[in-house]
Amino acid sequence: MNLEQTYDLVVIGGGPAGYAAGIRAAQLGFRALVIEKERAGGTCLNWGCIPSKALLKSAEAYQAALHSESLGFICKDIEVDFSKVMARSRGVADQMGGGIEFLFKKNKVDYVVGTARLNEPSSVEILDGKHAGMLVNSKKVMLATGCKPRTLEDVPVDGTRVMTSREALAMKEMPASIAILGAGAIGAEFAYFLNAFGCKVTLIEMLPQILPVEDAEVSKTLLKAFSKQGIDCRVGTRVDQIDLLENGVSLALHSENGDESIEVESVLLAIGVVPNLNGVLGENCKPELSRGYLKVDENYLTSLDDVYAAGDIIGPPWLAHVATYRAIQAVNGMFEHSKPIPIQSFPGCTYCQPQVASIGLTEEKAHEQGISYKVGKFPFAASGKAVAVNHAEGFVKVLVGEEYGEILGAHIVGSDATELITEYGLGMKLEATADEIHQTIHAHPTMSEALAEAAAAVNGEAIHI
Repeated sequence: MNLEQTYDLVVIGGGPAGYAAGIRAAQLGFRALVIEKERAGGTCLNWGCIPSKALLKSAEAYQAALHSESLGFICKDIEVDFSKVMARSRGVADQMGGGIEFLFKKNKVDYVVGTARLNEPSSVEILDGKHAGMLVNSKKVMLATGCKPRTLEDVPVDGTRVMTSREALAMKEMPASIAILGAGAIGAEFAYFLNAFGCKVTLIEMLPQILPVEDAEVSKTLLKAFSKQGIDCRVGTRVDQIDLLENGVSLALHSENGDESIEVESVLLAIGVVPNLNGVLGENCKPELSRGYLKVDENYLTSLDDVYAAGDIIGPPWLAHVATYRAIQAVNGMFEHSKPIPIQSFPGCTYCQPQVASIGLTEEKAHEQGISYKVGKFPFAASGKAVAVNHAEGFVKVLVGEEYGEILGAHIVGSDATELITEYGLGMKLEATADEIHQTIHAHPTMSEALAEAAAAVNGEAIHI
């Protein structure tokens, strides 16, 4: 590819924010260049969202086979080729990465694999790869370099005894036992995946509940499900010391029950992320930061002229769909197509089994904000479709304003929760009430009927409970 000397937009980072920004600029008729250090799709597509979901699908299929007697099947002596499970995951990531590269070609977006540095607000230097040393000028620049897993200074990541999610997605063999530090979405998903294939999993969370950002009732339900599956969940537990052994790891734990020491073969660090700005900013480019993240205004403009930022690099929520939304809004604004629309609400999803999905306020947040609300709740155990497909675990819960009935938040724990949450998201976007969800005819039998029943339950009108 022959690069141009000047572009309308140069994007540093090709993840969900970066590639979307490049494609959106091209859709608006502008010349765009995306520079990604590894492969199109960034962390999410190559080392996060997509390959992890491929692993989870394998785990679900294996567990379905193991527990298929109630459906009329007897599956004996099921063999697992863990290397093939991992290889399929990598194959899915490769396929989707190729898809993004195709979209670049289709939309005439130039794409370079390599690292880059912003030397001046309008000048980007490509540091390595085929175009190393080349300077590219741009009317606008977007920084979309994302985040990387947080690590511990005194606990080196070696890919076997100590891993982050990246190393875990490249495992050749499954450890016999593992301690997962952090019970957010990443920790919970890996706990489910590894436990499903027989690894002894200890899930450790310093806060009082797993999935700390979720509704407390939802987290309690998932904790119960995980414990039933055989995952050793330790909430309200602090890790005081980690010692690397010749063939494993020793951890000193502290909780209200006292001190304890455990030994495992591996440790997975799922303790959050940190901004990825190393080497990205030249001496003459010092944008304002907030806790290490790029600070932007309502137009996603940094403190540098014509330098924008979107995605995880501007701070939480660290979600791919939010990153894409932000990037598209930023491009719409910078080229004066439309004023960026601020985020009102967004879904959060965890893809273990049972799945967890939510949008808007939790009960805890509603209490904190002094909002008067009512709750509608419907268990999947009362759903004909859920019982028929053997997924009757969990519930749908909706919070509505007491005075006007507006949807304040929705929380789902159960099969297909991550697919079902969108209806409530659309309802919130359109300022629908719970009554309007209730009065919308939902096909029978479907899992989505539970959404209508939960809305009906707000005013005691649910039929099936």
